[in-house]
Parts: sequence; C-alpha cells; structure tokens
Amino acid sequence: MSGPDLLTVGRYAKRQPVYPKAIDGTFRRLKWAIMAVTLAIYWVTPWLRWDRGPYAPDQAVLIDLAHRRFYMFAIEIWPQEFYYVAGLLIMAGIGLFLVTSAVGRAWCGYACPQTVWTDLYQHVERFIDGDRNAQMRLNKAPWGMAKLAKRMVKWSIWLAIAFATGGAWIFYFADAPTLSHDFWTGQAAYVAYATVAVLTATTFVLGGFMREQVCIYMCPWPRIQSAMLDEKSLVVTYRHWRGEPRGSLKAAATTPTGFGDCIDCNQCVAVCPTGVDIRQGPQIGCITCGLCIDACDRVMAKTGKPRGLIDYLTEDDATAEKAGGQPKSVLRSLLHVRTVVYFTLWCAIGAAMLFALGARDRIGIDVQQDRNPLYVQLSDGAVRNAFTVKLRNMQSRPRRMEVALSGLPGAKMWSEDLTRAAGSTSVSFTVPADSVLRARLFVASTAPAAHRQDFSFTVRALDKEGGTAHESVHFEGPQP
Repeated sequence: MSGPDLLTVGRYAKRQPVYPKAIDGTFRRLKWAIMAVTLAIYWVTPWLRWDRGPYAPDQAVLIDLAHRRFYMFAIEIWPQEFYYVAGLLIMAGIGLFLVTSAVGRAWCGYACPQTVWTDLYQHVERFIDGDRNAQMRLNKAPWGMAKLAKRMVKWSIWLAIAFATGGAWIFYFADAPTLSHDFWTGQAAYVAYATVAVLTATTFVLGGFMREQVCIYMCPWPRIQSAMLDEKSLVVTYRHWRGEPRGSLKAAATTPTGFGDCIDCNQCVAVCPTGVDIRQGPQIGCITCGLCIDACDRVMAKTGKPRGLIDYLTEDDATAEKAGGQPKSVLRSLLHVRTVVYFTLWCAIGAAMLFALGARDRIGIDVQQDRNPLYVQLSDGAVRNAFTVKLRNMQSRPRRMEVALSGLPGAKMWSEDLTRAAGSTSVSFTVPADSVLRARLFVASTAPAAHRQDFSFTVRALDKEGGTAHESVHFEGPQP
C-alpha cells in the first residue's frame, strides 16, 4: 500500500465501545466475592489497630517513611532489613507465574486492581443507565436533560469512588485517624493532597473510560503471559469441534445433523468485559474471567444441551477430547511440572523468610572508625583509636545493652563522658525504644602487635530476652 493510501486509511482502528451485559453464574458470583474481599481489605486495613506498646505506632499496617519503618501487625521491618520486602516482592512475582501457568490470566480476570475497579464502575453504570441494550440506546441518543442527568449522577458516583480510592492510599503512610483529621481541616502535607488528586484522576479515567484499553494496550502482562502458558495450562476454551458449524435454533430444527451446539446467540461476546469473541480462539484481550462460560452454560441449559461448550480446558485435554478421549480432572490438570516447581519455590522462599523473621535478634550494631586522625599516640606510648558506634533497639521498649571488646588483648575503652582511667573492656548504655543510639567510644592499646589489627565490638542485651550482634573493625597504629 502506498504512502497516501496509508494516510487515507489510518494506522489505528477507532475504539468500539464495550457494553458488558449483566450475567449470573458461578464465575460471576466468584468475581463478586473476590471484589468484595479485595475492596474491603484495601479500604479497611489502614484503620485496623495493633498494640505495640507505648513507644511505637498502633496502626496494624503502616509504611512509615518519615521514621524509615514498615509495620505489618506483629512484624516490624527496618531499613537494613529491606531484603524481607524484596522477598515478599519475589514471592508475589512467583505467585503470579504460578497462577498464570496453572489457570491462565486468572489474576487479570479476578483480582487485578484495574479489573476490580472497572467491574465496580460497570455495576454503577448498570444501576444508573440500565443493562447493555439500554446503555447502547442512551449512548446513541442526543444530549438532553435526561441523558445529562444520568451522566452527571454516574460520573459523580465514579468520582466519589475514585476519591475514596486515592484517600485510602495515603492512610497507609501515616496514622489514619490523625491524617484524616488533618486532611479535612487543611493541615495535611501538600504531598497528601497531590497524591489523592493524582490517584483520583487516574482511577476515574482508567476505570470509568479506558477500561479494556488498559488491559489490551497499556498492560505489559498479556505480552509476558505467553511465556508462562503451555499445553497443560487451564484457559477458557471454546469446544469448536462440538459447537461448529454454528446455526440458529430454527436452522438446527430444520437440519438436525447439520449444525453443532453453538446457536450463534453471541451471549458470550455480550457479557465479555473486553469485548472478546472467545470462539475465535486465544486472544490478548481475554482475561479468563469465565463470564462467557456462565452465559454459554445458561444458553445450553435452555436449549437442552450439555454445559461446557465454553469451559476451562487445557490444550492437552482439548486434543484428547477431540480424539474421543476424556479430559483430566481439574486437580490433575493443575498438577504438572511447571506449577509444582513454582509452588515449591514459592513455599521455600516463604518458609525461609518466616524462619529468618523468627530467628532474628532485635538488636544491632554499626561501627565507623574516625579517619581524621586515624590514631593518636598518647604520652605513655599507648595508641588510641576513636569509633562512632550506633546501637539499634528494634523493640518497642527501652533496653539496657552492653558493648564489649574482643580480639584486642590489653585494650580498654571508654565513652566521651568518661576518662581513660575509667576505661574497661565493656561499656553499658540504655537505648530508647524503637530507635538508634549514637555513641562515641575511645579504644586504647598499650602495645599494638601490628600496624593494623582486627578486632570486634559485641553488643549484648542485658534483659531476659537477650540477643547479641557483632561488628568487626580495624585498630590502627603507627608504622613499625
């Protein structure tokens, strides 16, 4: 095709609006349940309380960026423990691979935020504008007071949902009751208002207007999922060997043996939230939500034919069934090498993280040596080094801790508020709750064995819970 012809035809097809029809069935009820649970978790979680004592926040789930803490019920993550968050992200990725390899894009069809909010918006739209046919008529009707009123009511509800979505997000980053009061009285930080505005706008536009365009064009996962699927993955499948050739009930009554079970009613297309015709085979727009299965099963029941013309089916089972065999059970279809490997890896990472969480000591020590001067020669010939020690108390109560020397024979240490005469091999501190105590320590050795010697500081909690941590450093002296 020549250049002018390309300009005349255009490079992109105009979007065809999708008006999903309401349907009831097993998968629709499952979507209702998952939508209710996920929305409840999102909106309710910031308001849950968890008693951590008088020195820590009592919000159950809190990402405290100001104090660099992450709280999740009984778990508290410090910045140096960010590998736990990385582990959770890895588990989330492997879990997504597991779900996709087992049941296709089930995440997209049921639990993806874009799907959940779009589904909620579509139910609001049906409540205001009516079902599929009424929406199509209203869209084609000229603008008038009735159409304008319906649009304003619908958009207002959409905007309220979007605002609640953005508002709930900021409560994960600060104490929810306090931030809510500050937000409505105009005392919250500018970033809080900006975040709510951005999330309100994106939720309103993506969930209300772009909808399936996000799944088909913006989301990268449909392109990635092909690497996760194989012939043993359960996906929504049209049994074309049973349904073809298609024909209406009238045509099938005239020629009983000339047509398949599909009566070409297009109900599977009408209920699809992305406008996909599953009878054309696997497509990038299919989010495997199963609503087409509900619609087709209802039509099959009315026409007296067995259910399952559209069903969750693996490619292996489809091949066997076409040859006259029987498909495997759902459990057997799920148990294949790839899903077992993903599940085993997912469980192993989770178990390792749980063990690490349970075994970790809630104290820590970091030591930094003063570099200017590197050492000081005292009048009696002893050599002194200075160190800045940071003691971490990761408990919600003050703790008494002892810092001791090891590996440097004959050495003594003392803190800034003491003198060398009061030095010993250990120094005690009271570290405030859930905080880091910074102390400057001096270490003196009367006879360094070498220009540079390795030794270590050991911090030990003096309460009944105990716990220790170590930090290795160098003791610097003059050149021999």
